[in-house]
Amino acid sequence: MTDKNQLEPGAVTPPLPRNVKLLGAVSLLNDIASEMIFPLMPEFLLSVLGGNHFHLGIIEGVADTLASLLKLWSGAWSDRAGQRKGFVVVGYLLAAFARPLIGLATVPWHLFAVRAVDRIGKGIRTAPRDALIADSTEPSLRGRAFGFHRAMDHLGAALGPILASLFLLAYPGELRPLFLLTLIPGILVACLLIFGLREQPASREPEEPIRLSLQPFDRNFRLYLIALVVFTLGNASDAFLLVRAEELGVPIAWLPILWCVFHLVKSAGNLAAGAVVDRIGPRPLIFAGWLMYAAVYLAFGFANAAWQAWVIFLAYGIFYALTEPAEKTLVTQLVGVERKGLGFGWFNFAIGIAALPSSLLFGWLYQQFGAAVAFTAGALLAALAALLLIGVRPPSVPARTPAVD
Repeated sequence: MTDKNQLEPGAVTPPLPRNVKLLGAVSLLNDIASEMIFPLMPEFLLSVLGGNHFHLGIIEGVADTLASLLKLWSGAWSDRAGQRKGFVVVGYLLAAFARPLIGLATVPWHLFAVRAVDRIGKGIRTAPRDALIADSTEPSLRGRAFGFHRAMDHLGAALGPILASLFLLAYPGELRPLFLLTLIPGILVACLLIFGLREQPASREPEEPIRLSLQPFDRNFRLYLIALVVFTLGNASDAFLLVRAEELGVPIAWLPILWCVFHLVKSAGNLAAGAVVDRIGPRPLIFAGWLMYAAVYLAFGFANAAWQAWVIFLAYGIFYALTEPAEKTLVTQLVGVERKGLGFGWFNFAIGIAALPSSLLFGWLYQQFGAAVAFTAGALLAALAALLLIGVRPPSVPARTPAVD
């Protein structure tokens, strides 16, 4: 399944553009704030707010679906506007200033509302941001660029739980003040974006009404989207994995540390895998990653000890490393130069639109039949998606666009 999207042997690798580095720093700070909360949110919902597993599925599923709808619109609109920065800034700021409000929640629907606003921000920024990274980077470096960005994202996701654990060691049980403190990295994100991010010249679509259509794209991209939908139907919120780890005996005080180690694996793996994508192409890594996901989910379903949760979480981090830079690089290969925003919009929409039924189904299966049934269903869907991916044939040579620092 090797794809012809690689650097020449012995070629000197140029440095990553300034925008890519800055967006990496933004993701680092944003995820420090986000992941100070996320590992503790299931327990906060279940023990403090009086929710249950099905509530968790509704909150995460609806929030991600909301984001997916906006990703499609914002990606297409950024193509039409010929600029991306405004979408990126607004999207990050919405999340940065909504997230601390979780500290004021008293019932489950309060958490639902804040998570919805957080995900609306994610929906506005994600596709234009990914398109901006692609606009700023030569095709031969895009795997490394997306790998770097995801690595910084996951490094922030590793640091966030450490800071949360240190805070809770000093102030045991004080979850609400901890959540409110996430405003600090949010303010730093705002400063970096407003004063540092540079608008990047982007190919502009003709002046016509925005059409959120798949018509501009060929069979390969459409089949890729179908494979993504099938995979995502089996990919429930990672919040369930934290619930499972606690069931297996991992103490709640150690959950942030587990989450930290998980993200360190993802961060280091993304840096390594991004360079591999540029050399052998994205499809082999996606295929291997989706099969690894199936194996990991089966292991989660049938594990019976706390130490197994640690080992499986590390393997799960490798799945992310294999697939994240590869999935986005494949988008840039399959869509045209003028429609990267729309292409990333459809990519994120396909993932997000399946998030609601995925989390609802998984939460229902978990509640009614237990972990083994829920995780096995996810594993089977991942294996089916990998078979569909075999039919996706990217072009031999990706379209080139000039990279401007």
